[in-house]
Amino acid sequence: MRVLPTLLAGLAVVSGAFAVDIQKSVIVSFPKGTAKSVMDSAKADIKKAGGVITHEYQLIDAFAAKMPQKITESVSTWSSKYNAVVEEDKVVQTYEGGPQ
Repeated sequence: MRVLPTLLAGLAVVSGAFAVDIQKSVIVSFPKGTAKSVMDSAKADIKKAGGVITHEYQLIDAFAAKMPQKITESVSTWSSKYNAVVEEDKVVQTYEGGPQ
């Protein structure tokens, strides 16, 4: 009967070892004229947390990234302190079946 508790404890340890923070694709944009150092700091925070910068926009003060969900506290700081907007990066399409 002691085999089952030992097995369950072992599975709990193994599942914790394989836990992976989910990556989320986002676009982070800042108001026009935001200091480059602020954006560089945000990118560094994402990289430090295990994320990747996937694109840096030239016409607007923004970048795209894949970042772990665990960095959401830092993202909240950027939003409140620097008026950054963080939104999910997803495909947007128009509706082609509208009224004729």
